[in-house]
Amino acid sequence: MGKLLSILAYTSTHENEKTSDIFLDFENCVPSVSEKRVFEEVEHVLRQSDGILEEIQCYKGAGKEIREAISNVSPEVQEKAWTAVVPLVEKLKRCFDHSIELERVVPILLEELVGGNRTPRQHLEEQQALVKQLAEILEFVLKFDEYKMKTPAIQNDFSYYRRVVSRQRLDANNAVIPSDLANRMSLFYAHATPMLKVLSEATSRFVEQHSSDTENTTETLGTMAKVCLRMLENPNLLRQLTREETQLLVLRVMVGLVILYDHVHPDGAFKKNSHVDVKGCVKLLQAQPPAKSEPLLNALRYTTKHLNEENTPKNIKNLLAA
Repeated sequence: MGKLLSILAYTSTHENEKTSDIFLDFENCVPSVSEKRVFEEVEHVLRQSDGILEEIQCYKGAGKEIREAISNVSPEVQEKAWTAVVPLVEKLKRCFDHSIELERVVPILLEELVGGNRTPRQHLEEQQALVKQLAEILEFVLKFDEYKMKTPAIQNDFSYYRRVVSRQRLDANNAVIPSDLANRMSLFYAHATPMLKVLSEATSRFVEQHSSDTENTTETLGTMAKVCLRMLENPNLLRQLTREETQLLVLRVMVGLVILYDHVHPDGAFKKNSHVDVKGCVKLLQAQPPAKSEPLLNALRYTTKHLNEENTPKNIKNLLAA
């Protein structure tokens, strides 16, 4: 495992417990023998994430061909539109399949990172390779959903595909994907933030199935968010992140953890007694260049679950409205 620094006082939910800042050495951590089995299983899925992001980021829809097919019913024009849409549907299926794989491995990863004989602090200190994998999943989720929200062609293309299949009653060989899978994909892409929905539901199910570890799960997420915040606030810790992309990873992961905590914890992230320092996170984001901060501030504004509830403190609402 990479070098680990404990420098200041770490705040716990237990009043009498002294705590310290934890440095998550994402640039150098390697899995221990005890982490290796889970690490390799999760890593197999994570290795596909960059390719999935590239596919969704570079997605070019078939809007032109679809518009022509709607206005011109000639077989040649219809075939041209279908030929343009089919590879896009196959691409969307690959993204959807990846979401299923993430849904499968998230509980396996959480099983190792919460509960047992370790405190949340000990999990973060002693299992940094697995912690980094959770961070990479969060980063992937935020990036995927950001790209998806900027690409309305995705739903237009898939809707057209389903209309053609329904109208022509295509058999299984010509339909590209089975109708039941098409229904599931349609629900997936209809959601504004589909990967976040998959991640939050997988985490929520984990919490429901491990009721004895519920508090440990949410506290671990909240503690990890605080650790990311302090790593970015503390100049001594920030200097140890030698690559700019690592700093960006920590920034995105901090926001992802706030959002995930808000979806998983019954009371959300914004109440005063939550494990998450939302105010500190927002102020840190606002101090960043707009190109870095705006997508993440928008993620907090529009993808959290409890922000607009009555019991959310007004100062938090005002801070995010700025």
